[in-house]
Amino acid sequence: PHNLREVISAVVRIIDDQIEDRPETTLEEILEIVKGPDFPTGAEILGTKGIEESYRTGRGKIRVRAISNIEPMQNGKNRIVVTELPFMVNKARLIEKIAELVRDKKIDGITDLSDQSSREGMRICIELRRDVNPNIILNQLYKHTQLQDTFGVIMLALVNNQPKVMNLLEMLNYYLQHQEEVVTRRTKYDLNKAEERAHILEGLLIALDNIDEVIRIIRASKNVQEAKAELIEKFELTEVQAQAIVDMRLRALTGLEREKIENEYAELMKKIEEYRAILADRKVLLGVIKKEILVISEKYGDDRRTQIGYDEYDISMEDMIPRQDVVITMTKLGYIKRMTIDTFKSQNRGGKGIKGMQKLDDDYIQELFMTSTHDYIMFFTNTGRVYRLKGYEIPEASRTSRGTAIINMLQLMPEERLQQ
Repeated sequence: PHNLREVISAVVRIIDDQIEDRPETTLEEILEIVKGPDFPTGAEILGTKGIEESYRTGRGKIRVRAISNIEPMQNGKNRIVVTELPFMVNKARLIEKIAELVRDKKIDGITDLSDQSSREGMRICIELRRDVNPNIILNQLYKHTQLQDTFGVIMLALVNNQPKVMNLLEMLNYYLQHQEEVVTRRTKYDLNKAEERAHILEGLLIALDNIDEVIRIIRASKNVQEAKAELIEKFELTEVQAQAIVDMRLRALTGLEREKIENEYAELMKKIEEYRAILADRKVLLGVIKKEILVISEKYGDDRRTQIGYDEYDISMEDMIPRQDVVITMTKLGYIKRMTIDTFKSQNRGGKGIKGMQKLDDDYIQELFMTSTHDYIMFFTNTGRVYRLKGYEIPEASRTSRGTAIINMLQLMPEERLQQ
């Protein structure tokens, strides 16, 4: 389950990029919009590693933890109050499991267990002995019960009747293709119906313009078939139009009914023009899809229920490094360094030059580009191998520093050198 607003915002981003002829939407852009699953029961997802793995590969495991608080009681004791459970965890079975753990003395320190859920929301109260540490009991509950659970993700769908595991961007692109097919078929159907009705109204308007002659032909005819045949011959009508004229009621002869037919015909012609424009231009079609899904988002969307927190077992060095733009320079002799963009500034007329990088003789800057601390930089060698480093792994240096020799950072083979 996902948050409707987030998913629709991601699809709208893909549509906007295609309508405005921008570069193709990347998975990174989508990951900034869709934060992760949003379970109807709320709870908390631990860390983003499982989410990112699931969205990038189509498979992954997401750890979900209940929302709980430790509350002090009047008699000096504490209680653990659980207000949200992980998705698909049965509350009654969970309470039975906790009671079983207490009975088997696997968890020691719980004195009372009660379900105080009501219309206002879910509430499980776990009262503790005065001498126990509530945080230790809570961690034991996370370990032995479904207060903390793992939710497996497999983004599997049928594509051209073949099962396929897809990443998040592929899944959204196929959804958009499906919407294009649905709206195209619907528009063709609506266009066909509108053209059929407009065709009949054209016949009725011809009849109303020549009403005296039409009445004379109908009165003079022996039967309906004869009347239709003469109408077709006289006014160059089709079978359908002639049938509509002979079925026409006398009230259609009033001025008000004529105006009603003319208004309906004008409205239909406007719709036909819109339908043809949608079928003729994919960008117009995408605009229709965008408008419709935004209405759905506005009508049925709600705020995110599932929180995304940190996983204390999963925090890596990379998580502690902020994402920021940096400038990477590399010289002809292979000295590389990272600098902050604050190092550079625009200089007005009459400005005084600043000292540049110290370098060896015959050396000069060959590569200078801007990237992010979390982006990969690829290094290709003359043997056809490629190495990669994250932006933050390149040592930061001052404007005047020469930098670090790249051979000290990459495990190059003998006679192997970078291709520049």
